[in-house]
Amino acid sequence: MKKIVIRVIIGALFLSFSCKGEKTGEIRVGGIFDLTGPTSETGSMFANGVKGYIDYINEKGGINGRKVRLISIDTAYILARDLAAYDRLVNGEKVHLIIGWSTGSTEKLAPRLAEDRIPFTSVSYSRKLADVERAPYNFIMGPTYSDQMKIALKYIKDNWKVPARNPRVAFLYNDKEYGRSPISDGRAYAQKTGVDLVAEEIVFLDAREAREQILKLREKKPDYVIINNTAWPTYVVLRDAKMLGLDAKFIGLIWSSDEKIITLAGRDAEGFIGTTPFVAMDPRLPGVREIIDFNRRRNGRSDSVMFLYANGWTTAKVMLEGARRAGDDLSGERIRKELEGLSSFSTGGITDVYSFSENNHVGLRRLRLCQVTAGKWRPITDFVGAE
Repeated sequence: MKKIVIRVIIGALFLSFSCKGEKTGEIRVGGIFDLTGPTSETGSMFANGVKGYIDYINEKGGINGRKVRLISIDTAYILARDLAAYDRLVNGEKVHLIIGWSTGSTEKLAPRLAEDRIPFTSVSYSRKLADVERAPYNFIMGPTYSDQMKIALKYIKDNWKVPARNPRVAFLYNDKEYGRSPISDGRAYAQKTGVDLVAEEIVFLDAREAREQILKLREKKPDYVIINNTAWPTYVVLRDAKMLGLDAKFIGLIWSSDEKIITLAGRDAEGFIGTTPFVAMDPRLPGVREIIDFNRRRNGRSDSVMFLYANGWTTAKVMLEGARRAGDDLSGERIRKELEGLSSFSTGGITDVYSFSENNHVGLRRLRLCQVTAGKWRPITDFVGAE
């Protein structure tokens, strides 16, 4: 009888220790990515950045003596698959934290994350997800779409040179949760700052042409068009705008603004401006050099870093900093608390510094605006915010 009791006690102690993540164990990171769906042009490069950072940290011995394991699931931007992946990661794989994908699934998962106490981030920068009471375990790794929209509108207003009238602006976006996310705030901010919103048009993620939308915009004569979409539909818009003679300047929020838009649009991308929280074209920046040196050691090449790769790398770096600071206690509550304690956390110049708190889960409030000039992205501002 005594032997049985002793075994039970030992087993209970072992289980308790295991749940906190023993030194000989591992840190398990769930990845819910779009590698094959309509946003895979973004998702694949982002996922490669996440994996790259995890490989980098494991090369250095892991975190607090533990290796980091990424359990990656391709859900092809399908909500039902996102939810099924979450179930597998939490109940089957027992992950310590998750890096997810879409706005729709992140909003849907927010109550379950709170119940399961799983620290979570995604590529969604929806303002709804910035509500800590509504999404207490979600952390946002860039300025919200609403803040990006405001930054774009502020840039337009600050650089407007025609005193006789207000600048005229149009919005183009896709009819998904993230596409619509900043529109109402953009309308209000435009009115507040003296920018005339003259048109709004929908362009789908898989659009092959946008002539109808461009012709409607041409009638309204906007000075600027702000796009909230991915690279492919943005390319279609730039191509058709050039073909149909729409004389306007174009600004894209984060997912419209990466190197692929230059590859797709070529000369039509010249002058295109992007709100870019993650900037990686300067190899002199310590954060960029870290990535370049690692990829060169791993595959013998790579003298440049793509924006989306840097985004994934940085997202993993920030989330795993919470795990590093949590030490032996890898409970969701502890990792969340440690993330909330991050203040002025540096990414080596790739982004502005990260700061969270109990009441603020939006890590960045500022970004750089970059512009395509002579076929390359170049910064045109320092870090700037909406106010």
